[in-house]
Amino acid sequence: MTTANLITLIRIIAVPFFLVSILYKDYKLAFFLFLFAGITDSLDGFIARFFHQKTRLGAVMDPIADKLMLSTAYIALAIPREGESYIIPIWLTILILSRDILIVIFVVIQFLIFDSSLENFMPSVWGKITTTMQIAYALAVLFMNSFGLPAAIVGALMWSVVVFTIISGTHYLWRSRDIEIQEI
Repeated sequence: MTTANLITLIRIIAVPFFLVSILYKDYKLAFFLFLFAGITDSLDGFIARFFHQKTRLGAVMDPIADKLMLSTAYIALAIPREGESYIIPIWLTILILSRDILIVIFVVIQFLIFDSSLENFMPSVWGKITTTMQIAYALAVLFMNSFGLPAAIVGALMWSVVVFTIISGTHYLWRSRDIEIQEI
């Protein structure tokens, strides 16, 4: 267990605490837990690269930790609760989860049918931008519910998430098509 993997594991362990804080409407705690997750996501990647701690376990755990935290945030913040100043639109949560599910389905198909290496499915620049925008939007929603924030900022972030989710989803599917053609 490397330091980078331990940090990723801590991020996974933080997910239930994050969810409970939202369910109990402690948006300040939820904001800081989510911010912690975002910072440690960057930190574990930096440590893995800089200190040569890249592992197969880390390559699997890191995206799982990201998706667990983001999916939890988007699902929990799409459920209306009294006292919230802003909720994530359910259609946006469905868009994001659908993109992720489609990508996983295509990866599994590619892996099982064409015995493709997982290296073919490395995150793209579009995927990284999308994840960054999704994190920024979720943080903005939590911040708005905790401390207040102009709705225009949250709205602009929401539409950037929509645009980048569609672009990155299309890009991953297109890239998957290219792998399939190369394998045949």
